[in-house]
Amino acid sequence: MENPPVRTCTGQGDDPNDLISEKIGTRHDQYDMLRMGKTPQLNVCESQARGKFDQWLTETYSVTLAPARVYLLWTVLIRGADRASSFGLLNGGTAGLIYCYVATFAGFLAVIASMAEMASMAPTAGGQYHWVSEFAPRSCQRFLSYITGWICVLGWQTGITSIAFLTASQIQSLIIINNVSYAFERWHGTLLIITISFFAIIFNTYLAERLPLVEGLILILHVCGFFAILIPLWVLAPRSDTVAVFTQFNDGGDWGTTGLAVLVGMLSPVFAFIGADSASHMSEEIHDASITLPRAMMWTIVINGSLGFVMLISFCFCMGDVSTILSDPNVMPFVQTFLIATKSPAGATALTTITIVLTACGCITNVATASRQMFAFARDSGLPFSSFLAHVRPTEFRTIHSMIIADESSQVRPGWNVPLNAVMVSFIITILLSLINIGSNVAFNAIASLGTAALISSYIVSITCVTIKRYRSDKLPHARWSLGKFGGPINIVSIAYIIVVFIFSFFPQSVAITPDSMNWNVLIYGVTLSFAVAWYFIQGKKQYAGPIAYVRAEL
Repeated sequence: MENPPVRTCTGQGDDPNDLISEKIGTRHDQYDMLRMGKTPQLNVCESQARGKFDQWLTETYSVTLAPARVYLLWTVLIRGADRASSFGLLNGGTAGLIYCYVATFAGFLAVIASMAEMASMAPTAGGQYHWVSEFAPRSCQRFLSYITGWICVLGWQTGITSIAFLTASQIQSLIIINNVSYAFERWHGTLLIITISFFAIIFNTYLAERLPLVEGLILILHVCGFFAILIPLWVLAPRSDTVAVFTQFNDGGDWGTTGLAVLVGMLSPVFAFIGADSASHMSEEIHDASITLPRAMMWTIVINGSLGFVMLISFCFCMGDVSTILSDPNVMPFVQTFLIATKSPAGATALTTITIVLTACGCITNVATASRQMFAFARDSGLPFSSFLAHVRPTEFRTIHSMIIADESSQVRPGWNVPLNAVMVSFIITILLSLINIGSNVAFNAIASLGTAALISSYIVSITCVTIKRYRSDKLPHARWSLGKFGGPINIVSIAYIIVVFIFSFFPQSVAITPDSMNWNVLIYGVTLSFAVAWYFIQGKKQYAGPIAYVRAEL
């Protein structure tokens, strides 16, 4: 199906003879949207008119988005004060982190390959809940799709708060090392979270048209920043013993066995790789998405995974004594490492600023992903106030003629072809979650880190559904990027791996559990899942048909 028929669509996809405007992407983009019964509403409509340069920017945009946390993978690995990173240092030590990273890299290659193939089959902003609806057994399509949609909303909405909190923590760490009299207050962090998320909202609304260009520039900073941090560490930092780095394991959680401690500590590299679905939620804004999207996802995991491994090894050799860098709970361990290496607050500030900029940009991509996922699920009537959340105020299409003569009357009016309501609701949710930090740091950390378990569970359900369909020999949609005969084995490996990750994502830091050290994710996840199930039977079952209701098996 290299040249699918071109059709044009002006309606909601109810009539197979509807037509999709020729301004909407490529032939394949038009075909995919028509097959899934969706009306294009987002920014991809302008990509073709702007020519090959804009297409390159769109592809660069997809590379920097796929996925958001992998894009900042090496940055995440050198951040250490958050709950996830302390898991790895206390449970496993440097050797555990290194070997867990290699295993996680291999496991997520299988996971992302499985996700990339599904994204090629059905490139839609809905992502996992759409794939579950299309690939699950008929008897449970609607229910599983609905629950998966709620889980994805939970994962990505808490993800905005989580990455904004990481950025805020880095800023507060810099304040502390430059001003010893600074009194660390949780409400300061809350204000920083709100400010950083507001910065991300501006880029996702008013500057939305410039976002691909900005992402291209950030990609350059991402690569240059890697070497700007790595070289000073190699030159200035003290060296740890090679044997100790690769063989010294740590059972700081008193689990009794090294193997179990290492498995508990796997949360650190998992947090760096989680978010494999982020680019798929932007697929309706990516030019030629069914091939550009999966390629971007795979190249990103390979390139950033490799860079992350180099940075992890360097960090393990340069960080010195673990107890020293963890001595001040208010200063992130990697900032302490920079301070030890440069022997200068100014030097540590310069290096940390690079990670702050990159993490803040990660917040921009996180807002984009979370809002598109919410928009898509609301478009299928999966959320309360769905009509409001799914609303997109369209811009006027600019013709090539008007672009050439710069006709002012044809300029884009407010609306920007983005799901503005979903973006603003995401901002409100982030503000409300950040306020929890003022009252209870424990509760806030539990909610902020909940995204890992939520997204992992959505991967399990969606990949399991396509695996069942594959082994039943049912017909799958055509994929321009296909795993071929290796699809089944890769799917099974990815499922086995992420089930293990899902189980250990609920483990506490240590055997000795206190209210502060307890991993409350299991409680919050259970309550949210229970609410989603209850809401399905109360209201969702009446209004949610699922994407499969609009999918056309044949065109």
